[in-house]
Amino acid sequence: MKKLFNIGIIIVWVVLIFNSIAYPQADKEILLKKEAQAEIAADSDRYVIGAEDILYIHVWKEETLSKTVSVRMDGKISIPLVDEIQAAGLTPLQLKEKLTEKLQDFVEAPNVTVIVMEANSFKVYFSGQVKTPGVLRLRTETSLAQAISMVGGLTEWANQSKIIVIRKENRKEKRFTINYKKIIQGKDLDSNIILKSGDTIIVP
Repeated sequence: MKKLFNIGIIIVWVVLIFNSIAYPQADKEILLKKEAQAEIAADSDRYVIGAEDILYIHVWKEETLSKTVSVRMDGKISIPLVDEIQAAGLTPLQLKEKLTEKLQDFVEAPNVTVIVMEANSFKVYFSGQVKTPGVLRLRTETSLAQAISMVGGLTEWANQSKIIVIRKENRKEKRFTINYKKIIQGKDLDSNIILKSGDTIIVP
């Protein structure tokens, strides 16, 4: 009887050890798979999250807390234990830090990763003498020259030396007049600005 009892204890320990090894491995594989599918690098400190973005929140070894969420139009997401938290306007790294702080009341040393699976909020608007005017969705950091090529380039009537970029920052409107000719000639590369979500590009 005692021998059977000892065998039972050994089996339980083997199962526990196997689970302690297998679960972290499976958890890691899930995270790696999500990172491979992502449109923005995990915990990015450059991309700014916006409404309609799809995020994957991963909490290491906490399956019930790891989930895919959509950023609502009010800029918030819902996470178990944390409830609602503002996501829009933050980078993935900033959101990771906020979630880590909030989860510390419930999870010991929470290890959080924030991945943007779909960058749906990053839009710029083209009008005027481009071949395909309208809304352009951007998935990664994009310069003005790159964005122009993505809309098919300029028409033959475009005034390449007076492209206007309108940007709203802190409720104020900024205007940049850019000489695209100099950019493509390699003479004024500093004016080949990185576009921000909501920018309007007007080509006269």
